[in-house]
Amino acid sequence: MLHEMPTANRLLAALPEAEYERLLPYLTTVSLAQRQTLWNPRAPIEAVYFPCTAMASISVLAEGDDPVEVAAIGNEGVVGLPLFLGSDSSPSGAFVQVPGEAVRMDADVFRQESTQEGALHRILQFYAQAFMTQVSQSTACTRLHRVEQRLARWLLTAQDRVGRGEFPMTHEFMAQILGVRRATVTEIAGEFQETGLVRYRRGAVAILDRNGLRRASCNCYRVVQEEFDRLLTVPVA
Repeated sequence: MLHEMPTANRLLAALPEAEYERLLPYLTTVSLAQRQTLWNPRAPIEAVYFPCTAMASISVLAEGDDPVEVAAIGNEGVVGLPLFLGSDSSPSGAFVQVPGEAVRMDADVFRQESTQEGALHRILQFYAQAFMTQVSQSTACTRLHRVEQRLARWLLTAQDRVGRGEFPMTHEFMAQILGVRRATVTEIAGEFQETGLVRYRRGAVAILDRNGLRRASCNCYRVVQEEFDRLLTVPVA
């Protein structure tokens, strides 16, 4: 159970204190393991998660293929947006990319609280718009930009979402996220390491030169981050 404002998650931190205190009995801090499934495609969503130091992936599975990420969710958001939009399931799945802590709320409680007019409802409206920007920008990025630009963008996003510069991540996992061959990721990650942008060892990646990664990334990173910053700083009290 939580006792202090969980400022590590931007949505919960944006709640007025009185609103957060009212929701407190329904919030539980949990530890999420890497690759842990948060919901399966077409299956009922039983809980939502407000990540603090973890990051989750919303992924789609094409017939016969590995899952491909369409959105990453970390400390800026909530895993379970379909419930807010009126559905109890999704054709996509959600699983944990980067292990860490999150705040859990049961689906029934979230559905009831998020549909009532109030601060949580307004915050989720802003977040839903920012999330749609992320998904649409990611779609364009996959089609238009080189893999090395997309990998640099993803690494920057991951650092933002988990709030630390080093986190567990394998080349195989990054290849699945980007929808490319593992050998391609290994080659590009090796180049990033040789130029001092990152350090990769023992299944973990460390960001060494954030400015360098920003130069290597496409403009999609800036577009998405500016939209999240714009929408999630709107007063809701």
